[in-house]
Amino acid sequence: MIVRTLQEAEKSDRRIVSPDGNWESTRLLLKNDNMGYSFHITTIYAGADFHMHYKNHLESVYCISGEGEVETIADGKKYPITPGTLYNLNLHDEHYLRAFKELKLACVFNPPVTGKEVHNADGAYELLEE
Repeated sequence: MIVRTLQEAEKSDRRIVSPDGNWESTRLLLKNDNMGYSFHITTIYAGADFHMHYKNHLESVYCISGEGEVETIADGKKYPITPGTLYNLNLHDEHYLRAFKELKLACVFNPPVTGKEVHNADGAYELLEE
């Protein structure tokens, strides 16, 4: 059994802060945990507005707190994000994520990330080996 607390993980190398200052993410489950997915608690800072396109991963995102929106680039649709909202990037959707108020999100990635990924120029994570 794997048991971790968010508070402990935030004090370890599982906490990643984006170089651009838009977000931070604590990775509670990673590829080497062998669960078939990774699980993160991510904070998107108020005022953040950035492009992402997970070409190599599927992601599900559940809003715990805050307020924002996700806009899909293919069709320009905007979806409000408030507590209780789940959005799923099931088509590797290229999108903008905006935080009107600080967002606290629970995120699941498939395939799982290793914990060393950073967003590339396209807003994607590359597939990395351990």
